[in-house]
This record gives sequence, structure tokens and C-alpha cells, in this order.
Amino acid sequence: MEDKSLSTAMEIFSILMSGEEIQKNRPGTSELYQTYYANAEVYELVTKMLARLNMSVYEYNETLFVTAGEGNKVFGYTNDDLKRQLGLRKNRELYLVYFIMYQALLFFYTDSATYQVKEYLRQEELLQLVSQAADAIVRENEVFNQTTKEMEGFRSVALLWHELPLMVNEDRDRNKASRGSRMGYVKLTMNFLQGEKLFLATEDRYYPTDRFRALAEGYFEDDKGRIYQLLQAAEKRTGDNA
Repeated sequence: MEDKSLSTAMEIFSILMSGEEIQKNRPGTSELYQTYYANAEVYELVTKMLARLNMSVYEYNETLFVTAGEGNKVFGYTNDDLKRQLGLRKNRELYLVYFIMYQALLFFYTDSATYQVKEYLRQEELLQLVSQAADAIVRENEVFNQTTKEMEGFRSVALLWHELPLMVNEDRDRNKASRGSRMGYVKLTMNFLQGEKLFLATEDRYYPTDRFRALAEGYFEDDKGRIYQLLQAAEKRTGDNA
């Protein structure tokens, strides 16, 4: 192994682990981007170092991003971490946030090969998407008879969503996100995703960033859209029984 390859791999690793991005056309990282793909030894070293820390590297629009792998308690979030950060008390409240995140993801992607050509997502559109998905689960009696943990989790989330009012007075303040309404949970979720540099917000519109697109495509490549498959199965049975 050449010292230069190790030094370059460590530089790439350090930049990515600091939360920064390596772009092909940005001064200071352009050469690193080229080397990452042109030098097999550098590529392998970076990949191995990230894998040892349960991290994954994704690319989108000639930019490299890194994210924590599933269950990574050091560089990722645990459920308890997220509950504290979002001001939530119960697991099913957190699962509702996850559910809203997933509906935002599906608005733009259904798998890694089917990017939806949409520039932004509105608050009202996201509210409707979550309601439609929750309705499909609540109406689907067959889903409730399944024993999978995923479907039990979906059932709990759907019932919580239906218990919430559409809006409360606090929701009228654009900068506040209550935990007592559907709109409040949508705003709470999207505020968090903005903080993670996955969306940019203008008025009631949410614009996905390149980081979001990289992680979205990587998710479907790595996990094969498991949650999407379950939700689609529920919606299909609901449609067949309508």
C-alpha cells in the first residue's frame, strides 16, 4: 500500500465524517472526487473505513455523501435520541414522525429507478399523503390479522393519526410545530429534515436537496423498499375490496 493512497483515503474519510460533501466541481474536493473513483486502492480504503464504523457513502449529482447505517448508535440517532430532540414522549409518536418522513420520500421516489420529476412538496400534499396511507391501513382488516411487527407498527401509527385534529391554534404560526395536530406533526417532521440538510423550505413548500436524493436512492438500493412493499400490499388489498 502506498503512503499517498492511505493519506488521500484518510483525507476523504475525514471530510465525509465531518458531515461535509466531496464534489467533483468544487475547488478543494475536485481532485479527491476524481481520485476516489480512479484509484482502486483509495476507493477500497475509504469504503472499508466507513464500513467498520457502520457508515455508507452515496453519490448523487457528482457529489459524495455519507450517512450512518441502521442501528449506528455513535454517528446516528437512537429512538430515545430522536424523542428527546423532537420533544416526544411515546414511541408511537416517534413512529408517526418516521411514517411522515416515509411519505415525503415516496412523493419523490418509489424505488431507485423511478424518481418522480417533482420540484417540491407542499404541506397540504404531505398531509393528504399521510392521511391516504393511514386510511388504507385502518380500512384493511386483513392487515391487522398479520403478525409482522411492521404491520403492528403501522396500525398504531394510523390510529394515532386519526386521533389527532387537523390543526390547532398554534399551527397558525408558521414557525411553530405543535404535537397536538396532524399539521403540527408534519411541520415538526419537516423541520427536523431541514436541520439534517435534506430539505429546504420556502413558505409551505419543501424542496429536496441533493443529499436527500442520494440517501433516497441509496435506501432503495440497499433495503429494497421493504416498507414500501408492505404499504403497497395494504393499499392493493384495500382497493380490491372497495
